[in-house]
Amino acid sequence: MKIGIIGLGLIGGSFALAAKKHALDVDLYGEDKNEEHLNTALELGIVQHTLAPKMYAQMDVILLGIPVDAASACVIELLDAMNDNALLFDVGSTKASICEKVALHPKRNQFLATHPIAGTEFSGPSAAFAELFVNQTQILCETHKTRPDLLEWAMQFFRSLQMQIEEMDPHAHDQHIAYVSHLSHISSFMLGKTVMEKEEDERAIFGMAGSGFASTVRLAKSSPEMWAPIFRQNKKNILDVLQEYISNLEQFKILLENGDWEQMRLQMKKINAIQIILEGIPERNNNKN
Repeated sequence: MKIGIIGLGLIGGSFALAAKKHALDVDLYGEDKNEEHLNTALELGIVQHTLAPKMYAQMDVILLGIPVDAASACVIELLDAMNDNALLFDVGSTKASICEKVALHPKRNQFLATHPIAGTEFSGPSAAFAELFVNQTQILCETHKTRPDLLEWAMQFFRSLQMQIEEMDPHAHDQHIAYVSHLSHISSFMLGKTVMEKEEDERAIFGMAGSGFASTVRLAKSSPEMWAPIFRQNKKNILDVLQEYISNLEQFKILLENGDWEQMRLQMKKINAIQIILEGIPERNNNKN
């Protein structure tokens, strides 16, 4: 089986390594607009061959692991170029846009919209590892529009990587992911910005930073090239979520200004209930997309 990976970053590279580990007779081809990433992936053995557009028709599966705006821009061209029995799946953090893009394509049934809820704050092929997806959720959207035989192969492949499969409407996906992923990244970026602008002495920052600060700001190390397009594509949902978040911050500020310590304590106590929710979720990697 020939698998093409377009985008040899953390996700694309990890899928390639996982395919090598769990699938038999896999020939891996890779493509990346960053020539250094491509060379690194070849040197590390993440892929064995370079993938070029003229070779798309030879692939049995193509994984689209590039920023969401670039994925939406090239998905039609990819479907046009693929053979009639190949599968194309993307791994972007927004799903409505790309699903709408392919909706009327004659090869729509050869496309599967996916979002692996896995990742780290690191990027590039050197950050990839085969176990990234173990016990992670793989969200699938509009599976009824994917050809049954191709969907079955994908399901078996994801399960072989020990992924937990969930199906979701693409618009619902984008709404929910704005809360649990996109807002987290914005909060982390803005916390980092606030501290860096306010604290001129960098030594003081790092000297006083404990594990709480480090874990909260960790996502600020994420790739802007990947996250800026995500925020752009999911703008409406993120604005709605941000308004709620800002409102809660303003309420906390009022409690602080008024010295209403008991109400503050009660609110924090109520929020502690999130621990019960999180304990009900299977233990997984700490880093998510």
